[in-house]
Amino acid sequence: MSYEISGTLVKKYEVETKGESFKVRDFVIKANDGGQYDNFVKFQTTQDRTAIIEDLNEGDEIKVHFDLRGRQWQDKYFTNLNAWRVESVSAGSGAAAAPKSDGPDFSDAATSGGDLDAEVSDDLPF
Repeated sequence: MSYEISGTLVKKYEVETKGESFKVRDFVIKANDGGQYDNFVKFQTTQDRTAIIEDLNEGDEIKVHFDLRGRQWQDKYFTNLNAWRVESVSAGSGAAAAPKSDGPDFSDAATSGGDLDAEVSDDLPF
């Protein structure tokens, strides 16, 4: 089950290497939950996902998509908030910023009335 929360990025920690190949990076947001007291929430990213906050700065408004992860070790229980996606939130509208794409930009052809089939080769059988 996945969850999401919006808030202000408060702290980015450095990437830590655990063992020979396991990477972890934590970050903290101040949640925008409207409560009387500040609500600071710490998230964890692992492996390749440690880079998802690289381009963000402390003070940025973000939306975090995460899973709850729990485990037991030596009769102790641990819970992690495992972040798997982070979106920058536009300050003016509160809408999520468009994700960066390495693919072609089709917006000009669609808005100019151009023929998308002329610009894109579609090899699907239907």
